Amino acid sequence: MKNSLSKIKSELETYARESNVTELQIIDQLKEYYFNKEVNENLKLYKKSKKKVSEITKDLRISPRKFYAILEKKKVEHTKYKKAKNEVE
Repeated sequence: MKNSLSKIKSELETYARESNVTELQIIDQLKEYYFNKEVNENLKLYKKSKKKVSEITKDLRISPRKFYAILEKKKVEHTKYKKAKNEVE
């Protein structure tokens, strides 16, 4: 484990030197890439109705609001629940 981490660290350092980008920026890009990859896999399951929103948000560790924003951004159909307000006139 430690040996493989040292390989990854050295690869990050060499890539950072070659591309004039900091290691943290590379890690942020990788984090964003793998998050989007996980979101796309979960969206496929959501479209097939095999996974619920609560399960997806738990797996991705995001709020339901953020997940619904992702759905709207990717133009995926979903049910919008409107909170009914009892207005007395």
